[in-house]
Amino acid sequence: MSRIVIIGGGPAGYEAALVAAQLDADVTVVEAEGAGGACVLSDCVPSKTFIASSDVVTTFHHGESLGVRVTAPDAVALDAPAVHARVKRLALAQSADIAAKLAKAGVELVHGRATLGADMLGHTHRVEVEPVDGAPYALDASTVLIATGAHPRILPDARPDGVRILTWREVYDLPELPERLVIVGSGVTGAEFASAYLAAGVDVTLVSSRDRVMPHEDPDAAAVIENMFRSRGMTVLSNARATAVRRTEDGAVVELADGQRVDASHVLMAVGSVPNTAGLNLAEYGIDVGPGGYVTVDRVSRTNVPGIYGAGDCTGLLALASVAAMQGRIAMWHALGEAVTPLRLKTVSANVFTDPELATVGVSQDDVDTGRVPGRSITLPLTGNARAKMANMQAGFVKLFCRPASGLVIGGVVVAPKASELILPIALAVENHLTVDQLAHTISIYPSLSGSLTEAARQLMRHEFE
Repeated sequence: MSRIVIIGGGPAGYEAALVAAQLDADVTVVEAEGAGGACVLSDCVPSKTFIASSDVVTTFHHGESLGVRVTAPDAVALDAPAVHARVKRLALAQSADIAAKLAKAGVELVHGRATLGADMLGHTHRVEVEPVDGAPYALDASTVLIATGAHPRILPDARPDGVRILTWREVYDLPELPERLVIVGSGVTGAEFASAYLAAGVDVTLVSSRDRVMPHEDPDAAAVIENMFRSRGMTVLSNARATAVRRTEDGAVVELADGQRVDASHVLMAVGSVPNTAGLNLAEYGIDVGPGGYVTVDRVSRTNVPGIYGAGDCTGLLALASVAAMQGRIAMWHALGEAVTPLRLKTVSANVFTDPELATVGVSQDDVDTGRVPGRSITLPLTGNARAKMANMQAGFVKLFCRPASGLVIGGVVVAPKASELILPIALAVENHLTVDQLAHTISIYPSLSGSLTEAARQLMRHEFE
């Protein structure tokens, strides 16, 4: 029987464990925080739960445009202690569900930390385990998966104190919502929290070091969301680099490179993540580690050392729970001799949980504009969609990319409420090599937002641009 040791119990680790157990391997998962790791306990699950509460507030506040009278404008508000308690309760429940699933599959889950031990002869790898309860011990394994995740980046002159200067993992301990919140960092995490807190009625200032929010996302989509932020009262400081964050008597102040100072009751630092690879003895074991401390892996999750695999945020490949989980599954399929398809990032859909949401899959606008990928595109604003009109959606669009000659669907962008659901048909088309003709001939429900997808496909059918 193969012996598998997995260091880290987040999506990469626990999904890998379930696959390995299904293939009759002897599996041990060593996790420091709890089943599901930081993703479930402090990152993805908590943040999306918080966003769900803010979405309800947004619905009420926009009700009058739909003929729903809100007689007391201030009657709808987030109860911070109740929301934070729900966030923590659901995170713990999800963690417990994962632990139960692992136990049912026969996986041993160890609460503690682990590192690679001394290099062993042959095809065996030693892992040193330090459980929270009990004495340290060693495990010998034929395969080791490093799935240790990442943690919030800390800047030297902006160190979180958990009270006024916070990371995204600490916001749920606040006794009440911030009065004036400054968010440093306008990437995906910063934008999501800015959107949620704005909806909750908080005075939000978003500090962006670039000329627009979410600089790595589709520029048209990012522009729509930034315009929505501004129209709803958010202050967005573009090309503004924060150099320091200081505590004050009753809050904090953000110092910018141009000398400007921005006062706040609280500051949320959202300046990226750092892989949890320090102290694992990777370099000593001969494992290649790239810039920033990320574990170097190939498309089947292998490191340069036979029998050692890597998956999830610690690899720096694409920081999505869905990608981490697939990396972990692929690692185990490959290690245990199953047929496996190497990871294809171009078929991975991603979503930003702002209001409205931003979802993407496949090639980007930049890929097409620069000629790296030959392609045609069409963009249809949702203002022309009947279902969007009924729901008073005032912003958003559907964008579709296809090959110029064959009409093969190669990507798309959706900006809309629940874009995370609407991107799936495009992802299916990309994954299964469908053409715009095939998408166009698929009957969509009327009225529906998905009708814009089939309409976009009709406008991209081959005979229309040959």
